[in-house]
Amino acid sequence: AVPLFLSEIAPTRIRGGLNILFQLNVTIGILFANLVNYGTSKIHPWGWRLSLSLAGIPAAMLTLGALFVTDTPNSLIERGHLEEGKAVLKRIRGTDNVEPEFNEIVEASRIAQEVKHPFRNLLQRRNRPQLVIAVLLQIFQQFTGINAIMFYAPVLFNTLGFKSDASLYSAVITGAVNVLATLVSVYAVDRAGRRALLLEAGVQMFLSQVVIAVVLGIKVTDKSDNLGHGWAILVVVMVCTYVASFAWSWGPLGWLIPSETFPLETRSAGQSVTVCVNLLFTFLIAQAFLSMLCHLKFAIFIFFSAWVLVMSVFVLFFLPETKNVPIEEMTDKVWKQHWFWKRFMDDDDHHHNIANGKNATV
Repeated sequence: AVPLFLSEIAPTRIRGGLNILFQLNVTIGILFANLVNYGTSKIHPWGWRLSLSLAGIPAAMLTLGALFVTDTPNSLIERGHLEEGKAVLKRIRGTDNVEPEFNEIVEASRIAQEVKHPFRNLLQRRNRPQLVIAVLLQIFQQFTGINAIMFYAPVLFNTLGFKSDASLYSAVITGAVNVLATLVSVYAVDRAGRRALLLEAGVQMFLSQVVIAVVLGIKVTDKSDNLGHGWAILVVVMVCTYVASFAWSWGPLGWLIPSETFPLETRSAGQSVTVCVNLLFTFLIAQAFLSMLCHLKFAIFIFFSAWVLVMSVFVLFFLPETKNVPIEEMTDKVWKQHWFWKRFMDDDDHHHNIANGKNATV
């Protein structure tokens, strides 16, 4: 629910950055959790109990925080609390002059009210571009190979001679890179735009994975897993380069773009499909990864880099730029202008004309 919530309350010009703060805090959380786990793993025999119970602290903070969070204006208006929605809108915008935005949300909500089955509606032709892009972004996000690198970073670091503290080092190094690179994304997403970040990172991820594959392919054989110090450092640097480019592109944007592209009437349904696909593919990659690693060995990085190439081409041709477009104006300003997706938008007008025709005859 969080990316959705943030997309709805954010002012248009900083929507991307605000939404990625969510991802930033997730990365900080991961870093903290890894450090806590590392610390508690040293306490025998009850360290794991401490680690699990400490997770109660963020849970308690979430629960308390939830009591103070207001609903989004979009959600209040959609449920019929117009005045309350307007009050919240004034509060979060810090001004009383919210009429244009308020009316836009009311209109979007009126259209949303006419929709009885959001999931069935998702499959309509005019909602197909958003659905296709949301689903593909989730699949692509998993096929970047980020989990491969994150799951097996400790193993890599172990091979590189960090030995018993490998898991700590890998957690801290990749975690810190993750946090810093997500900061870059917060800054750049509303300035450079979504497409620029995804395309730049595509190049960077592709190159770093190819280098990792080549080094491991030449240096790590069944008979020897001794990389040598220089090569080891090169691999660590490449892993960091890779994690950084993921953290300012596919990591946060995989969540941001679906949350800002769906129209109000299918937004919740669209977001739930998005998350569902993401978790499904996270599961599939996690299950398949070990056996893939055993069969493909170093070529697994080639496998993922080929996917990075595919997704970069997709972004280049099919992903429209959504920076600085108000969330309720996406259809007109983005989808109807796009060379490919605009052909899916025609039945929308047809639908309205029928409605208007009805009114006229009445």
